[in-house]
Amino acid sequence: MGFMGDRSTLLETGRFVRADSDEAKVTGTADHRPDADAAADAADGTARAVAGAPAPAPADPAPAGPDSALADAVNEAVEDVELEARYRPAADAGDPGAMSVLGALLLRRGDLDGAERYLRGATAEGDRAAANNLGVLLLQRGYPDEAAGWWRVAAVAGSAPAAHALGRHYRERGDEPAAEYWLRQAAESGHALGAYALADLLEHRGDEGAEKWLRAAAEQGHREAAYRLARRLRAKPAKGAAKSAGQHPGEAEQWFRQAAARGHRRAALHLGSLLEARGELKEAGRWYLSSAKQGEARAACALGFLLRDAGDEEGAATWWLRAAEDGDGNAANALGALHAARGETQTAERWYRAAMDAGDHNGAYNLGLLCAAQDRVPQAEQWYRRAAYAGHREAANALAILLLQAGDAAGAEPWFSKAAEAGSVDAAFNLGILFASRDEDRSALKWYERAAAAGHTDAALQVGIALVRDGEERAAERHLRCAAGGGSAEAAFRLASLLESLQPPPEPPGLGAGPPAKTESEEWYERAAEQGHRRAQVRVGMLAAGRGELGAAARWYREAAEAGSRNGAFNLGLLLAREGSEPEAALWWTRAAVAGHGRAALRLALLAARHGDLNEGRKWCARAMELGPSEVAARAERLREALDEELTA
Repeated sequence: MGFMGDRSTLLETGRFVRADSDEAKVTGTADHRPDADAAADAADGTARAVAGAPAPAPADPAPAGPDSALADAVNEAVEDVELEARYRPAADAGDPGAMSVLGALLLRRGDLDGAERYLRGATAEGDRAAANNLGVLLLQRGYPDEAAGWWRVAAVAGSAPAAHALGRHYRERGDEPAAEYWLRQAAESGHALGAYALADLLEHRGDEGAEKWLRAAAEQGHREAAYRLARRLRAKPAKGAAKSAGQHPGEAEQWFRQAAARGHRRAALHLGSLLEARGELKEAGRWYLSSAKQGEARAACALGFLLRDAGDEEGAATWWLRAAEDGDGNAANALGALHAARGETQTAERWYRAAMDAGDHNGAYNLGLLCAAQDRVPQAEQWYRRAAYAGHREAANALAILLLQAGDAAGAEPWFSKAAEAGSVDAAFNLGILFASRDEDRSALKWYERAAAAGHTDAALQVGIALVRDGEERAAERHLRCAAGGGSAEAAFRLASLLESLQPPPEPPGLGAGPPAKTESEEWYERAAEQGHRRAQVRVGMLAAGRGELGAAARWYREAAEAGSRNGAFNLGLLLAREGSEPEAALWWTRAAVAGHGRAALRLALLAARHGDLNEGRKWCARAMELGPSEVAARAERLREALDEELTA
């Protein structure tokens, strides 16, 4: 093969100046890529390279319609006919350049016999583009080793596409050193596919140099390289001020956009996800739609959730159905939940089973929830077990709850532990409850603290209560604030009580001073009261009464009393009695006394004695003595003795 000469001599002949642009890129082998988008990438710009035309511009986000595709095909066919008519006379006359172009044109058309004659003729004259395309032809005929021989000839002469093809050939045979050598030759010559294939090889080996070549390929418009570069950049952890340009969060989006604009459906999916997380839902929906129309089931599923959140349930169901039929388990689960909410349990069950068949263990978990809601406990346990054995942590937690409710605490504990160790915050909290029920306070506190650290409001409350009990007020305050901030009325009440106990006694007001400002503890009492916490309502009422705001006090007492607070009922009775509404006061005291309030019973006894109803007074004295506390019981006993004397006099 020495007739090919060295690269400088051949370049001086002028043949390879045009031939480089006329070289057909290698399409006989597929790129080492993770998805079906690779084949389209390999073909980017390939067809037009034969005619020396520029590669196509980036595509619109939406796929081209059938009319556009048909027009392109017709134009390309016309162009091919014109090219063939222009080059065939010169090729038949033995012009190497014309033979090379005509051979590449026939090769692309699939006329291997016609192409081979012209390619071999051009190769014999030292045309490296023809040598490269002859390798493609031989590969298509099933002669990979002979193809590699011609690729080597072209690559040695400086053909970057041939070096790429040769590198791919060696990689497929497991010769990674040779593959890297030739792929690097192609990449360093500015060949996009060579840069991408080299990056793929280096990434496979865990070499950090992969990013450089992904970037090189992406900058030349290689959409899969742009997509994978964006994925790498997005996964990189930021390191404060030391962030590199590659770690800038906007750069990943830039490459996703480039790949998505060229029709990469997964890039469109990821771009939609980024935009959705940023709250740009309209644009996110457009990219999800673009990706879904190209067959990306996850994009169809995500689009369904966007439509559901926008109130278009029917539109959501349409896209979920499309995604579920394409095997997306998440979409099948969403359809199941939609039908379950409508009461269509059989249809819901069918979709949950479809989710399981798609490998989504949420399907089994959701089936368990569906059965549990119908009181089909054995079936619920069966589905929870299936999901739990597959590693579904919330299913393990739900299974443990079922076992605990059935009295099998020993069987529940390992499932709670498994779920908690897998990251279930609810399971960690439930373990705390389980250990607390056994009076194993130290173990309970450990799990409560673990759940609280993950943001579990009720767990933070339990930790706060335990720390108050142990005298660690400041640490308790921190946890109670977390729980109260998370919406726990009980935590707000306990935080208010703690702050009230820690604050110094109020100083006597100065002459002419206005009412004192509300303390932080009172603000927390009010927050708890507004959430319906009865003890907080009573406390807010007492504070208002202390400031002379009797109307506000009566309102809070009444709210607490109507919710069942005996202290609220008693205090409301005191206010009403002070205002002269003794009959209504007696009604609230009666409610409080029946609920177990000793002071209310004593008040009723005194009221009855004052009205001369001695038997009624004796009855309430007995009730007050029974309920206490001790000082109330002592007063009630003295009153009863006086009533007894009055009755026997």
